[in-house]
Amino acid sequence: MCDDLTPQHIDTLLARRGLTRRSFAALGTAGMLAGCGSMRAAAGDAALAERSVSISTADGVCDGFLVHPAEGAHPGVLMWPDIAGLREVKRIMARALAAQGYAVLVINPYYRSAPAPVFNSISEVFAAGGMDKVKPMRALLTPAAITRDAAAFTAFLDGNAAVDRKRKLGTYGFCMGGPFTVRTAAAAPERVGAAASFHGGGLVGAEPDSPVRLLERTKASYLFAIARDDDAKQPADKDALRTAADAAHRPAEIEVYPADHGWCVADAPAWDPVAADKAFERMLALFANL
Repeated sequence: MCDDLTPQHIDTLLARRGLTRRSFAALGTAGMLAGCGSMRAAAGDAALAERSVSISTADGVCDGFLVHPAEGAHPGVLMWPDIAGLREVKRIMARALAAQGYAVLVINPYYRSAPAPVFNSISEVFAAGGMDKVKPMRALLTPAAITRDAAAFTAFLDGNAAVDRKRKLGTYGFCMGGPFTVRTAAAAPERVGAAASFHGGGLVGAEPDSPVRLLERTKASYLFAIARDDDAKQPADKDALRTAADAAHRPAEIEVYPADHGWCVADAPAWDPVAADKAFERMLALFANL
């Protein structure tokens, strides 16, 4: 995951884009917005309604962002952000999906510790003190806590007028949010019909509640889009996911992409717009059956 990236690896990823860590950090939000490419353009053509929301959970009140087509009811989708949490790039990504006809909820995974944005861009995570700031917040995101949150977030979507309850819910996540999609599908198996993980970490483990072992408790179809550098570190994970999905009779598209960890997110060092667009299209194909 992102916290496994070494300074040397980050430098290599940025060099492929003609950047250094200093120039990457200097890009800021403006540079990130410019990098959102075709997904941003697609969202700009649609009539959308959006607002900040507060969601009551078993552990407190979570702040979030909800965006959906301005008229009608649509399939609800929950986005789990990466290590940098809810920030502008995640709103842009949510708008891109909403423009395709979905009601998209992005939550602040760190609501127990601080309101969003905890970080304005992922470059702040890699800056001095960034990891020290986020580690205690992440420590609170236990499997039990995520399961409680998932129940609250799916219930919130189902209670919203913009969500078509006759359709199943979807969920997608990035980095640490990847495995949270499986936990969401297990927390609400009758409601979650599709889950997509992009460069997700921690999907496979020996623990009884490891996401790979939860597939049998779900009724969802899956997309596991794996980064090539993550696959190089854990080459057996894709096979474990395939074995578990087949045993659970769960449809699953599992692919190692020719891109590195973080490729889907415009403010990440590994941002790859071509691979990101492919991942987006594969997610749309998955969610088309909700």
